[in-house]
Amino acid sequence: MAKELGYTTMESPIGPLVLASTEEGLCYIEFADEEYGLETLHRWCKKTFLGISPERDDAINETAKMQINEYFAGERQKFDLPIVLYGTPFQKTVWNELKNIPYGETRSYKDIALAIGASKAVRAIGGANNRNPIPIIIPCHRVIGSNGAMVGYGGGLSIKEHLLTLEDAQVSMQLSSNSAVR
Repeated sequence: MAKELGYTTMESPIGPLVLASTEEGLCYIEFADEEYGLETLHRWCKKTFLGISPERDDAINETAKMQINEYFAGERQKFDLPIVLYGTPFQKTVWNELKNIPYGETRSYKDIALAIGASKAVRAIGGANNRNPIPIIIPCHRVIGSNGAMVGYGGGLSIKEHLLTLEDAQVSMQLSSNSAVR
């Protein structure tokens, strides 16, 4: 069990981010300013039974901030920092599979279900994707609908669109269109 949880904030091209790490690695990213991000971080800590309160600690998150900035600058395609996953065994299986989606590529929820041997769990894959505590690093933005539509994203579809455009991902629909979620 983690002994400390240090958080920091950073500006990014998609807005402010709150990052949190334990001594073992990065475990949380929230698309939010510090005030709202801390509220959601406290709720997340309770849900995950961490039993600790986050404290401001820029140093523990320095490597994560640096790598995220490199990603947004187009200088990094793969993250190589320690991460710690807090979730159910199924969620962890899904999140680990998401890490296998290459930069600039997308997969459907069905592709992920098939890859983890749970072909009928497409909706559950969507639920796990939605609860990903480390977006960007665990690239849930690379998951699209089977028909090529950009569906759901915790940070909002405009952020998903920005990340996929940054990666020059080939999505079968036009990114600038506001098609309905299917």
